[in-house]
Amino acid sequence: MERSADWMDQARGDLEHARHDLPAGFHDWACFSAQQAAEKAAKAALQKLGVEAWGHSVADLLAELGPKRGVSQQLSDMALELDKVYIPARYPNAHPTGSPRTRYTRAEAERMIQHADQIVRFCEGLLSAS
Repeated sequence: MERSADWMDQARGDLEHARHDLPAGFHDWACFSAQQAAEKAAKAALQKLGVEAWGHSVADLLAELGPKRGVSQQLSDMALELDKVYIPARYPNAHPTGSPRTRYTRAEAERMIQHADQIVRFCEGLLSAS
């Protein structure tokens, strides 16, 4: 069953969630939600193309789309940065000391949101072109 629209709807919701976490100071969750938005958008694009997408790495998912679909090096670099918050933004044992709440800054959260926004927009373009 092709459900790319559902995946994209959830990606947009995750991105909105990330934006709402900023003013409340939940920078760790803003980073994680941004990663989730990009992951789900990439899965939406792959599903629309008939590819079964597995895993949580945004970089790997975009690599499946490949350069022939217009995935730039800049977009791939953004995906790599988003992948680096997937686990550490949620688990205290991913850091030598302290909880994730104390390890992420507003600037990092804003950057992750910007990266996710660009990836979501890119994937929306692929959906509308299909």
